[in-house]
Amino acid sequence: MSAEEVLIGGVNEVVRIGNTVRRPTGPWTPAVHGLLRHLREQGFTAAPAVHGVTDDGHEVLDFIPGEVSNYPPTPAARSAQALTSAARLLRAYHDCTVDYAAAAGDGWMLPARSPVEVICHSDYAPHNCVLSGEEVVGIIDFDTAHPGPRLWDVAYAVYRWAPLTAPANDSGFGAVAEQALRARQFCDAYGLDVAGRAGLIDMVVTRLHALVDFMRAQAQAGSAAFASHVADGHDRLYLADVEHVLGHRAALERELLAGG
Repeated sequence: MSAEEVLIGGVNEVVRIGNTVRRPTGPWTPAVHGLLRHLREQGFTAAPAVHGVTDDGHEVLDFIPGEVSNYPPTPAARSAQALTSAARLLRAYHDCTVDYAAAAGDGWMLPARSPVEVICHSDYAPHNCVLSGEEVVGIIDFDTAHPGPRLWDVAYAVYRWAPLTAPANDSGFGAVAEQALRARQFCDAYGLDVAGRAGLIDMVVTRLHALVDFMRAQAQAGSAAFASHVADGHDRLYLADVEHVLGHRAALERELLAGG
């Protein structure tokens, strides 16, 4: 038996044993496992394969080797290659889920959002992407996956990867001009259309408000992890980022619409 290694980060305790990881399950796990099996059937290997559920209720998934950035982002996670490879991988993932999303039922952690176009990952960020050098090669933690529009996922990914953060938020970096350029480069690499770019800033704002509402609801429901995040002021940081994005809407949209 390989030694156990507790992996740092996230709201769940994840334990690596050899080439697999054990994660807590929830009512949404069967839906997520169906998605992960579908991805494998489509030849998409950047997400972990499913190896079942243990007697004590932990899912067993592939361990994807590489580096995962926490915050502040590592130099590799801040690189231009990481930015564009993350966008390309998100597009490839989305494209593999189109047919699955059309037939997807209930059972996800989060409710479906209209229009249903893909299965959104819903937390596509450096902390859930695996890097080999500066190349994004893997996606992890599909707990919050659910059917929804592409832009729901793309807007949050741009927020995290550009990143569109206020100066006081140490999860980010770069002045507004750099943030705007990186946002455009992400959208270029993803292949986001003009309509998506025009609606992206509004979707970032909607997405962050939804995240704050979810975080606060989970804290009130007794989640120790989310209660800790709220106590540390994470919700207030997200709301400050909303003000930052809205305050610089013109510059961000000018750059976004210059691409594509």
